[in-house]
Amino acid sequence: MKITPQEIVTKNFPKKMLGVDETAVMTFLQEVSIGFENLIRENNILKETLKEKMTLIAENNLKSNSLQTTIQSASTMADKYRTDAERESRFIIADAQQKAEMIVRDAKDSLKKLYNDIAELKKARLQFEANMRALTQAHLSLLDQSQTYLPAFQMPNLTFDTGLEKALTPMPEKKNNFKIPEHMPEIEE
Repeated sequence: MKITPQEIVTKNFPKKMLGVDETAVMTFLQEVSIGFENLIRENNILKETLKEKMTLIAENNLKSNSLQTTIQSASTMADKYRTDAERESRFIIADAQQKAEMIVRDAKDSLKKLYNDIAELKKARLQFEANMRALTQAHLSLLDQSQTYLPAFQMPNLTFDTGLEKALTPMPEKKNNFKIPEHMPEIEE
């Protein structure tokens, strides 16, 4: 039986000669006691459930806050990494372009130097060929002139003997018939 607060306030006990009916009062008090006990138990259960729910809500709020903080931090870090990566990529591209320009410039300079070296070598070759022709012409001219001014050379008749006495005998001196011409032709260089 459920007792309402109004029933407790308005409850009338029958009167007896010596006062109220003690059994009716005890029965009512027992019913009130059981009702209050049930209410206290139910209230305690509800308080415990409320406490558990509040703890869960607080944990979920903490988790939610932690997740929001983590998401915000991850988003901030992702933005920072993206910004850093973009800046780094621009730096790498600019550096690569500078290096490429230097390589192209060096290649052009090397090519220009090679062309200059080739031109110098061609000039040197032409000069060498001209000098060689002039030298060859001068030697041919000398050879032609030497035929006129120098007598023909004759090989002496040599016999090889194994005798030691001939080897040790000095050779007689020959007179040199070579004469220097009074006037030598000039050699062109």
